[in-house]
Formats: sequence, C-alpha cells, structure tokens
Amino acid sequence: MSEQAYEANYQQFLQQVCSQQEIWILTDTHGCVMLNTDDEDCVPVWASEADASNWANGEWKSCEAEAITLKTWQHRWTAGLVEDEFYVVIAPQEDQLGLVVHPEDLDRDIRKARK
Repeated sequence: MSEQAYEANYQQFLQQVCSQQEIWILTDTHGCVMLNTDDEDCVPVWASEADASNWANGEWKSCEAEAITLKTWQHRWTAGLVEDEFYVVIAPQEDQLGLVVHPEDLDRDIRKARK
C-alpha cells in the first residue's frame, strides 16, 4: 500500500472514530490482542465493530470486538500505551498490517479531527 493510501485510510479512520466516539479493539481471555512488527509491539484498532470482527479469524477466531469510548481511550489508554511502550496499528486488514502510529500522535490527531 502506498503512503498516500495509508494516509487516506488514516484520515477516514479518524473521521469515523470522531463521529462514533469510539475505537474498537479485539480481546480474548488474556486481554487485548497484540501484534508485533519488526520494531514495535502494537495494539490493533479499528473504527467499527465490523472491521474489528473481520480480523477475528484464524488464530484470533476466539477474539471478540470490544468498543472503547473515545473519552476512555484518550484518558486511560493513551497514557497506558505510552508507559508500556506500545504503538497503535490503525485498521490492519488480513493482507496488510496497517499504519503504525505512536499513541500520543494518534491522540493529537484525534483532537485535531474533533475540531
């Protein structure tokens, strides 16, 4: 995927998250699903339940989509992810990992998109 395509997907993600006031993750009995890139440990996030649920197959078929309110994400998750040195991967799809962003950058971009 080109850099422009990643940016367009990211902007669409931001708009949808701000409109619905929630971010979706996948969870299982051990907690939140994590992905690893070559350099970072990441929490994958999606803008809709359907998109998150589409990822829940194969080794993640026992996972369930869970909504986190935007307020909770910004007040608890951002700081927790920074403290634990995790990144966020935006809307990964089966054939592509998605854009990896720092939690504070995501928080800043959400705040900008809400204005």
